[in-house]
Amino acid sequence: MSEPKIHPEVAAIEEDIIATRRHIHQRPELAFVEHETAKMIAERLTAMGMEVTTGVGKTGVVGLFHGAGDGPCIALRADMDGLPIQETGDSPFKSQNDGVMHACGHDGHMAMLLGAAKVLSGMRDRLRGSVKFIFQPAEEGGGGARFMIEEGVLENPKVDEIYGLHLWNYQPYGTVGAKEGPILAAADVFTITVRGKGGHGAVPHTTVDAIVIASHLVTVLQTIVSRNINPLESAVVTVGKITGGHNFNVIADEVILDGTVRAYKEENRQTIINRLKEITAGVAATFGAEIELDYREGYPLTVNHAEQTEKVKRAAGQVVGDGVQFPYLSMGGEDFSYYLKEIPGCFFFVGSAPQDREPLTVPHHCSHFDFDEQALLVGSSIWIELVIGLLQ
Repeated sequence: MSEPKIHPEVAAIEEDIIATRRHIHQRPELAFVEHETAKMIAERLTAMGMEVTTGVGKTGVVGLFHGAGDGPCIALRADMDGLPIQETGDSPFKSQNDGVMHACGHDGHMAMLLGAAKVLSGMRDRLRGSVKFIFQPAEEGGGGARFMIEEGVLENPKVDEIYGLHLWNYQPYGTVGAKEGPILAAADVFTITVRGKGGHGAVPHTTVDAIVIASHLVTVLQTIVSRNINPLESAVVTVGKITGGHNFNVIADEVILDGTVRAYKEENRQTIINRLKEITAGVAATFGAEIELDYREGYPLTVNHAEQTEKVKRAAGQVVGDGVQFPYLSMGGEDFSYYLKEIPGCFFFVGSAPQDREPLTVPHHCSHFDFDEQALLVGSSIWIELVIGLLQ
């Protein structure tokens, strides 16, 4: 792969972009309480001469600028929230907020979009149309995109196309991953409550052992993907938490299983939901227990539109050349999916694996997460090339 061709105006503000990322990294805020982050962003966008709206979707910020002539409205989105993780890394700009950390790259997403906004705001006379810079709260499970949509972020003016990116430590610096169709999974949550009959551990025949029943459930649930989903397709059923029991010699009367379902096809998602219902009912009948399934649909599939994906690939190619590739896929979910259900767009990945460390040693959502800050320049450059290509 060739060395990325950073846009010259991005290269000129490299220190500012990196300093912005570090400033935000030191001050992470959780979903829907990104007040200081939003205030800083609003001040920066205002200084660029943009029309700024705050409090969209609770704590979201939107900057809008119009070019010199009529044309489409393009939206670019960055997410703002951190995660409830205590940072254990040793960087000089580590989190100053105990128990909260930017462990997924959202600090970089904001820095890249602010950098691109600064450059693009000086190009108004070259552009025909308008750009909305969307800084969205609560991507990490809160569904901030849905709240912003409900409050009209895609209207006034009406957005024609929307784009989002994600720093991606599963790909090396200098690469960009993009594809049409599904790029991230549907991500749902379930809770299974097993109610049996408790009693003394020495007389199990008088009880209905909720722990034994829950153990059967954990095992049987793993057969949903292995025996009901086409092995050439991707799906996940994970039980991530088990709560129950009172003491070593007490047979439990209740156990709660919490888990997640991920799928790349809606039909597979529905198959899993149906099998969860059938299995819980069957196991309840087998053991004479009461089993309650609470299934909560989360983020939908993130599905890229073909035309907009090609536009991203062209813009990315201007920056990383032959580094544009098929993305490293995971079963992660993204609330950018809500935007893509409303209007055409594309969500893509910017390779950010630290060049000085072994691959995959700093995965997303870990307490020592970090990324190659040179990837920030790649992301900002792609934003600029994309907007110029769409509006010039």
